[in-house]
Amino acid sequence: MRIISGTAKGRKLKTLAGDNVRPTSDKVKEGIFSAIQFDVQGRRFLDLFAGSGQMGLEALSRGAESATFVDCSADSIKVCKENISALRFENISNVIRSDALSFLNLCGGRFDIAFLDPPYAAGLLEKALNLVCDKMSDYGIVICEHPPEVILPEEIKDFCIYKKYRYGKINVTTYKKGQ
Repeated sequence: MRIISGTAKGRKLKTLAGDNVRPTSDKVKEGIFSAIQFDVQGRRFLDLFAGSGQMGLEALSRGAESATFVDCSADSIKVCKENISALRFENISNVIRSDALSFLNLCGGRFDIAFLDPPYAAGLLEKALNLVCDKMSDYGIVICEHPPEVILPEEIKDFCIYKKYRYGKINVTTYKKGQ
């Protein structure tokens, strides 16, 4: 894994080993950030189910104001913090060890862009999507990575599907507020 663009372009990231993690591929990550390239600068990014933190770190490298990384795994949090430190993004990063739903229920902050990529078999995506919509700014963007068999609603709260992409066995659905 590496940072694709921005101030940390080309820097390699640590990742977790094992079958319990599924890092977003460079191809999918590049597609996502190409789609939102003009929306990242100066924004508050939420990397829910953060794992190594690569999506939030990519956003920071591309000029996001801040990133919040949330994961329930101690190993993920450790690797995420190491990656943040290696890229010197500590002052614009917030790392929280929590399960995503508890975080969203208790969080008082607002985000401009949220990336959701939960473990596929856990059935968490729609629950998290429903909760994250309440934490988004008026120009919020919610990006969901999911398997093709998961069909997400066209509308959820004030958000509507803006774009859908397919990258082999991965689908990416992007919601925007008020579309």
